[in-house]
Amino acid sequence: MLGVEHAAGADLSRTWALVPIRGLETAKTRLGEDLDPEERVELVTNLLRRTLVATRDARRIAGTIVVTMDPDAAGIAKELRAIGLVERAPGLNAAIEAARSVAVARGATAVLVLPADLPAVSAEAIDALLAAADRGAGLGRSLAAAVPDRHGLGTNALLLSPPGVIDPAFGEASRAAHAARAEAAGVRWLELDGPLTFDLDTTADLIAAEAAMGARNG
Repeated sequence: MLGVEHAAGADLSRTWALVPIRGLETAKTRLGEDLDPEERVELVTNLLRRTLVATRDARRIAGTIVVTMDPDAAGIAKELRAIGLVERAPGLNAAIEAARSVAVARGATAVLVLPADLPAVSAEAIDALLAAADRGAGLGRSLAAAVPDRHGLGTNALLLSPPGVIDPAFGEASRAAHAARAEAAGVRWLELDGPLTFDLDTTADLIAAEAAMGARNG
């Protein structure tokens, strides 16, 4: 936990992406009725690779850290020029905080938490998100910005500048939790739209994701 940073304004010049993924075999277990274990691992692996290609190719991302409990996921990170951080911290938010500390040590002025379950992720979508945040940031103000999921309940991306301006609150109703933390910290709060509002949780999501990923690969 870095603590709240009040004094510094937003600076997105060195934004690091933080990609949390529990593991290739343990992610997206709710799709177990729709996919056998091999199919689920293939889907999770493809989504992780797609995310890391997007952060690697995004012009406005300085570096990427994959935080995971799975050495295989960390290996994919290194293959795609990201840092693979194998972290046994209890819970998603603690893992993100560990990755954030590594990014700060490497000079990050902002962090973008980007879960690896966004089928429409691309370098263009990430650059557009950061450009929109730049336009919306108040002069001299710290910034917390989020892309909510399409239901308005969860958080599909979280941008923080300075990196420790609030602590992550992923979990149930995380959009409201992040907004409340930003208000309590007295920092600029933005909610942004775009293709990253689509995540993968249900069978209907899976059908749409396969169509989207097939179209991009075709």
